[in-house]
Amino acid sequence: MLFKQNCSLFRKLLAQKCLMMPGAYNGMVSRQCADNGFEALYISGAAVTASSGVPDIGMVTLDGFCKTIKDVALASGLPILADADTGFGEGEMCSKTVWEYFIHGASGLHIEDQVFPKRCGHLDGKELIPSDVMEKKIQIAKNASIQCSGGDFVICARTDARGTHGLDECIKRSKAYIDAGADMIFPEGLHTKEEMAVVAKELKSKNPNIYLLANMTEFGKTPYISLKEFQQMGYNCVIYPVSTLRIASKAIDEFLKQLKKDESQVNSVQNMQTRKELYSTLGYTPGKEWYFPNSKKQQ
Repeated sequence: MLFKQNCSLFRKLLAQKCLMMPGAYNGMVSRQCADNGFEALYISGAAVTASSGVPDIGMVTLDGFCKTIKDVALASGLPILADADTGFGEGEMCSKTVWEYFIHGASGLHIEDQVFPKRCGHLDGKELIPSDVMEKKIQIAKNASIQCSGGDFVICARTDARGTHGLDECIKRSKAYIDAGADMIFPEGLHTKEEMAVVAKELKSKNPNIYLLANMTEFGKTPYISLKEFQQMGYNCVIYPVSTLRIASKAIDEFLKQLKKDESQVNSVQNMQTRKELYSTLGYTPGKEWYFPNSKKQQ
């Protein structure tokens, strides 16, 4: 089964190099990512919610996330790490979330230690659940991964402790989450390159095999750092969670302003994806049969 194979492939890729994982918030974007040579994708809660017209405060349900995961998985055929916010509930729901994400095509997920309703990790005013409550969630999620995938489905624990309690608490919680069974740690909202390096050194010293995720979101707390620098620090993947949505939304807004002004799209046609380019992305040739899902991996 493709989804099970992608879990193993995801782990293999993480062990080989520092993966660039752009955000894919729908099937079309995931096809474009695959076309441009990316080997794994990230599904951002912020992008999924924004594309639904609501803020990132837990408004989209588990079913809503799973629809996006399925669309992205089938269109691209690539391994996917998907945002699961706070797990959509307590321990029982964390187990269900792992199963549902796996069934719909994700190769892993991350859950965070914020109080629900959560907020973007790069905003102030966050609150955290107790560490032992988060550890229990991780244990439950890990057991679900073993049950559904033989343990290949990646369980990533995100901690927002840097923004609420400081770097020492971020490291302390991360180590506790490793002990609880997390395969990957996502230290959110670090402020400097030096902090990123310190966290990586501390966590790799505890467990050299732990996967580390770096978040390169725009307009946040973390400065822009290159993939090469992250790899040198010991990170296994870098996500660009909302970049594709920001680019698309800005382009759409500029087009709509131009359309309103000119009362014609003629001055914007040069900025559009052509019909030929669209069909190429979809793997579609008019007059020829097109078999679902015709993912990029199949072509």
